[in-house]
Amino acid sequence: MRNVLYPGSFDPLTNGHLDLIARASRLFDRVVVAVAVNSEKQPMFTIEERVEMIEECCHAWPNVRAVPSYGLLVEAVEKYQAGAILRGLRAFSDFEYELQMALMNRSLKSDCETIFLTPTANNSFVSSRLVKEVALLGGDYGKYVPEPVARRLAVKLAERREKA
Repeated sequence: MRNVLYPGSFDPLTNGHLDLIARASRLFDRVVVAVAVNSEKQPMFTIEERVEMIEECCHAWPNVRAVPSYGLLVEAVEKYQAGAILRGLRAFSDFEYELQMALMNRSLKSDCETIFLTPTANNSFVSSRLVKEVALLGGDYGKYVPEPVARRLAVKLAERREKA
């Protein structure tokens, strides 16, 4: 069985992420979307909410599942018996960081391969960070995220306004 692990914070899941998941679901027998905690980021959604959103958005692909991931990525690779890690490269600026991560993962686990996919042209500039920024500033974020994510994002924004 050819399994791939697609890690990320997915805060929130974007159409770019979903595009990579859909394409990976055709290339691999099983796609495990590993929702990770990033210590450098303040998440808008809990890890459980992110897993739920991914599961809801990926129901059309029975070979895709979302899981919370804590700890080293290579540990998740072993746990889910993934033959490779999937990463997206939006721009050349992503490459240096992604290459460093791929080399570190291979250093930690010698048979750990990383596969890079590029986004479709209409998703090449979309990132979770930019989507959140547009949303927080009152812009139209709906075309950058799947509809279930847009609904939950609207609820989060309303909750923030109530607290302010």
